[in-house]
Amino acid sequence: MTPPETIGSTLCEVAAALAAARFDEARRRARRILAAALGMSMAEVFAGLDRMITQQEGDRVSVLLRRVLAHEPLSRIMGLREFWGLEFALSSDTLDPRPETETLVEAILARLPARDRAYRFLDLGTGSGCLLLALLSEFPAACGVGVDRSRDAAETARRNSERLGLGARARFIVSDWATALSRNFDAIVANPPYIASAEMARLPREVRDYDPALALDGGADGLDAYRAIAVDLPRPLAPGGVFACEVGEGQDRAVAALLAAGGLVVDAIVPDLAGIARCVVARRRPSLTGA
Repeated sequence: MTPPETIGSTLCEVAAALAAARFDEARRRARRILAAALGMSMAEVFAGLDRMITQQEGDRVSVLLRRVLAHEPLSRIMGLREFWGLEFALSSDTLDPRPETETLVEAILARLPARDRAYRFLDLGTGSGCLLLALLSEFPAACGVGVDRSRDAAETARRNSERLGLGARARFIVSDWATALSRNFDAIVANPPYIASAEMARLPREVRDYDPALALDGGADGLDAYRAIAVDLPRPLAPGGVFACEVGEGQDRAVAALLAAGGLVVDAIVPDLAGIARCVVARRRPSLTGA
C-alpha cells in the first residue's frame, strides 16, 4: 500500500486480493483486516472510508493481508476472537470459537428463562471458556466450572474470565471430561472434538494448521468424545437438568442415540443459522423424590 490512499481505496485493494485468491466474503474479511491493522472497529472503518491512511498504517495492512493470504486466520494473528459479543483471547491449545457454536448458548437460554436464578453450569472441553463465560454473562447470579484436558487451555479460559469480570463466578480445572466432578449442575454444555480421524488431513488449512488436534480429532467415526461424555453425564447433571452439545454435520442422530442410551431424554435437535443440525439438547429425567 502506497499512500496517499484512503481507507476506502485500501479496502477495495484488500478485498480484490482476497477475491482473487478465492476467499469467500472477501469484502467482510477485508474490513476485518483493516479494522485490526488500524485499531478501529468495523463500524469505524465503514464510517471513515474517506480518511487518508499513513505509510505505517498501510504497511500494517500489507503485513496482515500477506498472512491471511497464506491462510493464517486473522483471529490467530491477533490472538482474539469475538463470541456472543464478548472478546476472548486465544492460545495454541484453544479452539477458535465459531459463530455456529452460539447455537448452544441460545439452546440453554431458551430452556432456562429465569435469568436471576443461581444456576450451576458445567462446560466440558472449555477451550477459551467461551461457552461458560457467555452463559455467565447472561445469568448474573449463576456460577460455573470449565473442564479441559489441556492445562494451557484451562489457564487461557481462567484469564478470559478475569478479563471479562467473571472470574469470581467461574473456575477452571484440568480433567478428562467430567470424571473428576460429582456436583449436580443445572446445565452442561460441550463442544467436543467431532472430526473423524481420516478427515483431519482434508480440513481447511485455517483449521488444520492452527486449531489444536486435541480439540478436533474425534476418533475413527468422530464420536469417541460423545461416548465418553454420555457415560458420565447422569452423575454431574442434576435431575431435570439440561445438556446441550455441538455436533458435526450428519452426526445429530448418532449423538442423540448415545445420549438416550446413557439414560437421558433427547429434547431437541437445533439447527444453526445455515440450517445444519448443530446442537443436540437432552435432559436428565426429574427425580421422583424431588431431590
